[in-house]
Amino acid sequence: MDFVIGGLAGAGATIVTNPMDVIKTRLQLQGELKAKSEQTTRYRGIFHALYVIARADGALALQKGLAPAMVLGFTMNSVRLGMYHIAEVQGWTKNKDGDISINKAIFWASASGVMSGIAANPASVVKTRIQAAAHPSIAVGRQHRYNGMFDGIATIYKTEGMKGFFAGVTATCTRLAVGSAAQLTTFSAVKEELRARGFYEHSPAMLAFVASLFSSVLCVIVETPLDVVNTRLYNQGSGAQGGLLYTGILDCLTKIYRKEGLYGLYKGLGPLYLRIAPHTTLSLVIWDMLNNILLHKKS
Repeated sequence: MDFVIGGLAGAGATIVTNPMDVIKTRLQLQGELKAKSEQTTRYRGIFHALYVIARADGALALQKGLAPAMVLGFTMNSVRLGMYHIAEVQGWTKNKDGDISINKAIFWASASGVMSGIAANPASVVKTRIQAAAHPSIAVGRQHRYNGMFDGIATIYKTEGMKGFFAGVTATCTRLAVGSAAQLTTFSAVKEELRARGFYEHSPAMLAFVASLFSSVLCVIVETPLDVVNTRLYNQGSGAQGGLLYTGILDCLTKIYRKEGLYGLYKGLGPLYLRIAPHTTLSLVIWDMLNNILLHKKS
């Protein structure tokens, strides 16, 4: 049940945040491996991206990749939040006095992030490629044309084999280890600190909401460069379209920094925050509330 609750929380939050994920993906692929002065700007920011995507591909294009995104949200969060909650319940994240141990919380948050990355990577690859596909007038990055999630799965398997579903898995696990450590540890620590100071004693939803706001800020700061790397590795494909652009996470980080500068590593920061902040808030609040309901029923 711990895993189901985590999955439902992630999938529910995805419906609301998917349009920002589409925009984030396009911004991160825009001007790939080109100096800023050489880049052709298709999207000038969040609101411009919303406008041009809706104009060129229709308003529904803002929900591109929703099916694999929901599978991703369920799979990733069922493993990540479920595993971390078990660690919390078993007391593995606490010290001898029963207070949260930052080191132990970081370890279990990172471990749950790595496991969720492995489980969810295939859905991430399909989602990113569908979200990147656009009308030629606004297309950025390599274009993969799939007729939905199942066609994407079949095409990737046929052309790239199982290896295609695990493109960028090292970067995924690294990003989720870092991101989960920042997100879940901050969430637990802030929630405990607020409780200790007597805040929101009778409002568990508000307690979870405030704690999630803090965790989302730290999460997006540490996660963005690795998220850019993820998007590039997912989207490059097998190399049949002109060779592999990147051989791995370090090669990708190095090439982006050399060609695009620090700016390149923080592409899509705005929409990523607007995706992570509500997604973190919604998923953690839903997760916390469902766990409270389950605990109440058990009692």
